Amino acid sequence: MLKPTTAARGGASSRRPPEAMRRPGMPRNGADTIALLQSNSLPALVEKELERRILAGDLPAGGKLSEATVATLLGVSRGPVREAFRALEASGLVRLEKNRGVFVRQVSVAEADEIYEVRAVLDEFVGRRVAQTATEDDIRDLRARVERMERAAARGDVDAYAATNLEFHDRLVALAGNEKLLATYRRLVNELHLYRRATLGQSGTLPVSTREHRDIVDRIASGQSAAAGRALFDHVMASRERMHRARAGTRASAAGGASRKLR
Repeated sequence: MLKPTTAARGGASSRRPPEAMRRPGMPRNGADTIALLQSNSLPALVEKELERRILAGDLPAGGKLSEATVATLLGVSRGPVREAFRALEASGLVRLEKNRGVFVRQVSVAEADEIYEVRAVLDEFVGRRVAQTATEDDIRDLRARVERMERAAARGDVDAYAATNLEFHDRLVALAGNEKLLATYRRLVNELHLYRRATLGQSGTLPVSTREHRDIVDRIASGQSAAAGRALFDHVMASRERMHRARAGTRASAAGGASRKLR
């Protein structure tokens, strides 16, 4: 949940990164703050913080976001919050309803199925393209990302694995060199955030997912364009099946809990 900070009172104070949005390593002195704001506008900072909280589950799917409340809680004026809401809608994380307000996007299972299917087709193209264009440095970078996933899997650290997994796929799509594709992909991935954590949290999923990622990089490294594309397609569709298994497990647990209460 968002934690309150001192509200901005206009002037220079409205340009300072609010305490609620500071993370380790963020600047606290005037010169560093100016440098930060030169590269990141205040609306962008608000957008990034809200995005982080949505993806972490701190702002639940279907929950309403009040412009005035968010502004007060983050210690900024309402203008940057309004701009951040528009950007978050474009990225697929919130929806704006006329005369009702702004809500964290909630995606149905049927819609998630469709998103996985579209993403599988896009990823197959990405695999084919990157297998043709990847440099040795690109391959080393992708392997290093898979190794970070392996270490997270060994620790059973689902959150670290999920973050590295997202970065791996985002990097792959970026290597395809198509900005329209990258923007479309990022929106699709954002829309699936509701299911990602539960899917990866299933017992035995992380080692299997890691092997799939290593296989993808091996195909790309060997220049096997069709095989790389197929590996990515199969990986996405396997992720969809894992999503359904996770939901089935959740329903079974809920049903078992309900039956025990009736005894």
